[in-house]
Amino acid sequence: MTKRDEIRTGTTGGAAAPVQRPPAEERYAEELAALRADDRDPRPPGWELSLRAARRFIIGDVETGISRKFVGNPSLVDRALVTLATSRGLMLVGEPGTAKSLLSELIAAAVSGDSTLTVQGGAATTEDQIKYGWNYALLVAEGPSTRSLVPAPMLRGMAEGRLVRFEEITRCPLEVQDSLLSLLSERVVAIPELTGPDGMVFARQGFNVIATANTRDRGVNEMSAALKRRFNFETVFPIPDLDTELTLVEAEVTALLQRSGVEPPPDRAVLEVLVGTFRELRAGAGEQGGSGAGPGRPSAVMSTAEAVSVAHAVGVRGWFLRGEPGSAADVVACLAGTAAKDSPEDLARLRRYLEQQVPRRPGPHWKALHDARHLLAD
Repeated sequence: MTKRDEIRTGTTGGAAAPVQRPPAEERYAEELAALRADDRDPRPPGWELSLRAARRFIIGDVETGISRKFVGNPSLVDRALVTLATSRGLMLVGEPGTAKSLLSELIAAAVSGDSTLTVQGGAATTEDQIKYGWNYALLVAEGPSTRSLVPAPMLRGMAEGRLVRFEEITRCPLEVQDSLLSLLSERVVAIPELTGPDGMVFARQGFNVIATANTRDRGVNEMSAALKRRFNFETVFPIPDLDTELTLVEAEVTALLQRSGVEPPPDRAVLEVLVGTFRELRAGAGEQGGSGAGPGRPSAVMSTAEAVSVAHAVGVRGWFLRGEPGSAADVVACLAGTAAKDSPEDLARLRRYLEQQVPRRPGPHWKALHDARHLLAD
């Protein structure tokens, strides 16, 4: 096998390289199989699980050994599933890092057994990437045909009766967003280049759309009123309490460190300091009359997802540089890349927080955080 073949197939010397992040239907394949085998409740047409089984998959069930995967209001999950069992799409909105994408992935895995039919929205997203495109070599050689047609996620979802995820929909140009109007209302894609029955693809039972949008992107490409009418909107809020957020961060970071080859688990005391720091910065602690996003609140998103990312970096830094779990000093060294993304003033806010607020917190790890403030990058 040539080096080019190894790169293409993900193998090195004949051994398959592990996937960094398998989709939810692969990560939780055993749980999904167990739920399907025991599911006796009525299922909406085209669904692989009933609503109650899908709910258990997402929020967990201790009695049957199903792990909790989404930390949030169970009623939000109920409303989301009910929406998708109707003819309306589901729009998940909220601050960045509130697990909107994770929730959409889990729902798609439970309902369709496939979370990979995904459109990633952005300024460069085109209608071809949503509906269909063409293999131009075959198109020139044979003309328009089903062989030369290249189905995009939306066409596949309709033809196969599966959920389609549309991430960051408000990052797309308005004309691209509005290409969804007929899909969501008429449940059909017209392919004018083809004739006969191949020229119309009708949605099968089970098809629907889950879209996500960040509230910080509101106004970038605001959705039209016509498109909004085709969705039910649900807001995903940040995790309200420290213990729940800490438990989630610990579980996520432990899995990430294992995949990164880090042997020791994260130090929970260090995670408490890290999560506490994120929560206090989100609440605006430590600022006195500064400008920007409010008293003490960085303009950067200090979300749970960012806390997981920093905790992962802390563990990698501690293990591969010193052969030990990460420390509070590593937290300081890794914080700047998260806290200073949007504004130079955010770094000054973080420095003032470390100098003025951290000394008030009791415990050796908070003291270590304060003592390491000089490690904060300039």
